[in-house]
Amino acid sequence: MKSALQEFLVHGIKYAFPAEPGRLCRGIVTAHSAPPLAEKIVSSEPYVWPDDEGPVRGQAIEPLYPSAPAAARKDPKLYELLALVDTLRVGRAREQKIAVQEIEKRIGA
Repeated sequence: MKSALQEFLVHGIKYAFPAEPGRLCRGIVTAHSAPPLAEKIVSSEPYVWPDDEGPVRGQAIEPLYPSAPAAARKDPKLYELLALVDTLRVGRAREQKIAVQEIEKRIGA
């Protein structure tokens, strides 16, 4: 099932769960603004999950599920995977390519 999950993430997630950057707000960094991509992609426009206690101000991206940010705070590996998925949802081609490589490393399909 790993290969099916990987195929869905790479080719279907942006259609099943589309996301558009929204208003500026405080939140938790996601997509290319979060680990592991933050060290590989430099951007002046951070994307965040809206959160009143978040440390960064950036463009809002709605998480896949309302409790995803809370779960990500508790599990760093989950946080990385969710941020990579958000990169597939809102990133440009170069960012998406790097995210796919990182997902392949983690899923191992």
